[in-house]
Amino acid sequence: MKKTILITGSTDGIGKLTAIKLAKDGHHVYIHGRNSEKLNLVIKEIKELSNNDFVDGFMADLSDLEGVKALAAAISEELPKLDVLINNAGVYKSKIDKTIKGLDIRFVVNYLAPYTLTNMLLPLLKKSDKNRIINLSSAAQSSVSIDGLLGKRQVFENEAYAQSKLALTMWSFYLANSDRDIQVIAVNPGSLLNTNMVKEAFGHHWSSADKGASILYNLALSEEFNGISGQYFNNDKGGFGKAHPDAYETEKISNLITLTEGIIN
Repeated sequence: MKKTILITGSTDGIGKLTAIKLAKDGHHVYIHGRNSEKLNLVIKEIKELSNNDFVDGFMADLSDLEGVKALAAAISEELPKLDVLINNAGVYKSKIDKTIKGLDIRFVVNYLAPYTLTNMLLPLLKKSDKNRIINLSSAAQSSVSIDGLLGKRQVFENEAYAQSKLALTMWSFYLANSDRDIQVIAVNPGSLLNTNMVKEAFGHHWSSADKGASILYNLALSEEFNGISGQYFNNDKGGFGKAHPDAYETEKISNLITLTEGIIN
């Protein structure tokens, strides 16, 4: 059965590779990027590589939460349902550390944007009998600084990245536990994969980008993962495992969600 799948941050890296794999299977694949010219070129490329005309895309800057809300509205208007949402977009190094709202760009793109987008797309996801939300976490996870999240304190980029990925994981568990009608899995696709983000941040890699794309493909489609929700898949170890201890602290998760809602609203 062909599925309708949306992948954020999919004009390059593992997002693009995943989109190609899914398109080759004949699924309806929607990619996302923040540059219209590049987005259209990648859509054309994926169509040609997959021989699948059911490939399209949406443009939005995920560092702008109003833009994220507009993106969600556009998706909801165009698609009758959504089977799989892969929140893949992420940022580590950036020329701009803070958004116009004064928030660290890593917290916004890596956590607040997928939080906003997903919650607005839940009605669309619930129209699918077997929906899946795949949130891109990381092996790098660090306790969330409230002042850092609120933009009241400068956080070094590596720390902000790790904190944003833990926040995403904590929210993934919260969402899975609070709504049994959806399936949510947080995943570390693999450490230091051969992507542009990793090259810019570290200058070297440990594994191929295809390692990350393959696990995203499997998590999106494989019946092996039916019924599994609110768990963390660690692709460095090839299976489900434990996330950072904070991801299991009910009070910390509750505080995070309260703060997040305050920022967004």
